[in-house]
Amino acid sequence: MDYLIIAVAVLSGLYFHWWLFVRIRRWADRDLALSMAGNEPAKRDFMLVKLAEARRLGIKKGELEAWLQDASTSYAVTRLQDKN
Repeated sequence: MDYLIIAVAVLSGLYFHWWLFVRIRRWADRDLALSMAGNEPAKRDFMLVKLAEARRLGIKKGELEAWLQDASTSYAVTRLQDKN
């Protein structure tokens, strides 16, 4: 019985730490996308959509910043074209 209690406690701790790690990583990725959007609400929505697309495509953490920067640049180019 002692081993069962220890196993449950260890597994619960490992699961909690994994869950916390994933949650913090998602928050950091979201913060990165929103920081590139600035204060413009439409661009914030666009960047969140692009972040979801990056997750769906499986963009790795090391490549995410450059990928989001490209998306941010494409938004700016699209906005300039729409104004003309």
